[in-house]
Amino acid sequence: MRYVVPFILLALSAPAQTIDWPKIEAETLQHFQALVRLDTTDPGGLEKPAVDYLRKVLEAEGIATKTFAVTPERPNLVARIKGNGRKKPLLIMGHTDTVNIDPKKWTHPPFGAVLDGGYVYGRGTVDDKDNVVACLMTMLLIKRLNIPLDRDVIFLAEAGEEGNVRFGILYMVEKYFQEIDAEFCLAEGGGVTRKGGKLQYMSVQTTEKIPYALKLVARGPAGHGSRPLRNNAVVHLSQAVAKAAAWQTPMRMNDTTRAYFERLATISTPEEAARYNNIVNPEKTNAIQEYFAENEPGHYSMLRTSITPTIIKAGYRVNVIPSEAEATLDIRGLPDENMRNFTEELKKIINDPQIEVLRELRDTRPGAAPSSLTSPAFLAIEASQKKFYPGIPTLPTMSTGATDMSYLRSKGMQCYGVGPMTDVEDGPKGYGAHSDQERILVDSLQTFVKFHYDATLRIAGTN
Repeated sequence: MRYVVPFILLALSAPAQTIDWPKIEAETLQHFQALVRLDTTDPGGLEKPAVDYLRKVLEAEGIATKTFAVTPERPNLVARIKGNGRKKPLLIMGHTDTVNIDPKKWTHPPFGAVLDGGYVYGRGTVDDKDNVVACLMTMLLIKRLNIPLDRDVIFLAEAGEEGNVRFGILYMVEKYFQEIDAEFCLAEGGGVTRKGGKLQYMSVQTTEKIPYALKLVARGPAGHGSRPLRNNAVVHLSQAVAKAAAWQTPMRMNDTTRAYFERLATISTPEEAARYNNIVNPEKTNAIQEYFAENEPGHYSMLRTSITPTIIKAGYRVNVIPSEAEATLDIRGLPDENMRNFTEELKKIINDPQIEVLRELRDTRPGAAPSSLTSPAFLAIEASQKKFYPGIPTLPTMSTGATDMSYLRSKGMQCYGVGPMTDVEDGPKGYGAHSDQERILVDSLQTFVKFHYDATLRIAGTN
């Protein structure tokens, strides 16, 4: 069977051809369902079956692979298709692990990859086996069609993204960065938003907030619950948590968030656009930020380093005043946040000598400057968006959550998060990344694969 590149993608030195997309779509669905059926949940940590599957498919097409692993059951796979070397490589990336599941919450088996009503149901369908299969199909098509490339195209199927980066991206960056070193990277973190059946915009993640954890510890004398104490550790902790949560940390915008709100305003109602266009207006900013805090918490978080109390521990029986109480704060720092200074400022806000503020030790992603909005990669993504998702804008976005691209940006790589179309309505229904259930429209997956392939060729192909 002869597979070919559509003329509209690029003017390539190879003869213009057309891909048999129905056949490619059937193959895509086959690989996707096979990967979703593999239980690669983390905790659990067993990505090897997915890597074995990918290796077999790639090597059957003549694409050499390498694996790198801290432990044998948690490998990272790297595959490379060589270009002519005129430009630095392009890295395309997806993680093979998923978050764990509560089987009682699932209507369809979480690893059944059941096809029902146009959807594939299963853990990992939108986080992140959609990106994994898009990378796989892009590599297969480039190889089959013998596409001329100015850049090497490197595929990294990584382990441990869901909280165990020491098995995945951290290991690869520290030990084998030369295997994945590239000028640009495409990975998860973005996507196309649809509401009421109508496409709204494509978000492309160009930067992200950095997760930290702070612990508030209150200490005081223990005592009998029948004799209230003014220096009760629980009372002091409660007051400290309230002060931390109420603190409106300083607003600070960057190139990504400025462009995001400017472009979002162009597709919003007049009332919404007035808010997005006046965020830095001194006469209106306080009211707008308060509105965001109440009604659009995601936008509120995009403007600042955020604080969310998440865990409180105190006491062991009703009639005993405990001598110690503690609370954990989930801090999501702006990419350039100085956490030492931020912590000192938080201590001033709390203003209580009975409270100790401690930094919790855990894997912390590095901060880095946002990726460029004028690079060849970003412009290529915009061009592919116009082709496959016409009539909507591309919004550069700062994720309030975290991805592994932060490790790559800290090494100077320009990284862009992309993803398939999802419906706004799916979230309240309990479907989505890390939700009780997860699903993806088959049509959405297929369009995303075509978009991913097209964007890859625009970035790496020989013009």
